[in-house]
Amino acid sequence: MSPPAKNINERTITDLLSLKGKKALLYGCSKGIGLDVARAFAQSGADVLITYNSTNAESQAKEISQKYGVKAIALKCNVSNCDEVKSVFDEALKQFGHIDTVVANAGVCTGKSAIEMTPEEWSKDITINLTGIFNVGHVAGAVFEKQGFGSLTATGSMSGAIVNVPQKQAAYNASKAGVIHLCKSLAVEWADFARVNVVSPGYISTDMTGGMHEEWVPYTPFRRIGLPRELVGAYVFLASDAATYVTGLDLKVDGGYTSI
Repeated sequence: MSPPAKNINERTITDLLSLKGKKALLYGCSKGIGLDVARAFAQSGADVLITYNSTNAESQAKEISQKYGVKAIALKCNVSNCDEVKSVFDEALKQFGHIDTVVANAGVCTGKSAIEMTPEEWSKDITINLTGIFNVGHVAGAVFEKQGFGSLTATGSMSGAIVNVPQKQAAYNASKAGVIHLCKSLAVEWADFARVNVVSPGYISTDMTGGMHEEWVPYTPFRRIGLPRELVGAYVFLASDAATYVTGLDLKVDGGYTSI
């Protein structure tokens, strides 16, 4: 049984939402949404280990540590390689002693239809976006079970629930649908010792999306594209002691896109 937060009835909601003293391992958080999440965790008091693959994050970790007064480390990791995922987790345990919360954020998107894309391009999206989450969960779950506590938050997408238009991205959509259902499955499997949730962004202005796209605006009730900063509250909440009864959730932050 996953218990409520310690002394939950005596603590304020501000205290429950704080991550002060928590140890966080964030995969794929060197830029975009992931980097904003790492900064938000540090602002909330957590020590963070962030991983990167193509974009070195050592300078970002140094800046986070100096600015927010927490321990921040950056390590290279390809989430499609389970051995690398485990190596980073082992180092995080060595540095922090335990891990309270993990974020699995690494992702790619090949903007091609199923007819246009090659099997290799399909495999890349599925391997990084879905198998990468499995690899993180595979390693984290064993650690959390031994600890008796922990939380995992994966980055999904509204594309796991709808089909985007006008762009074509069948592999990305399929991978994110898989992420959402995988995490629901893990939430049930891990119910005795850890929580598992998903944050599913809508259209967010990042390097991966190529910034702002006016053609997407008419499909979003808010009539605008979101900013990475508008997502971080969801991740902080799910990692915090305010969410100790929340598991198996797919939290959409999409400006209302999936409501219509």
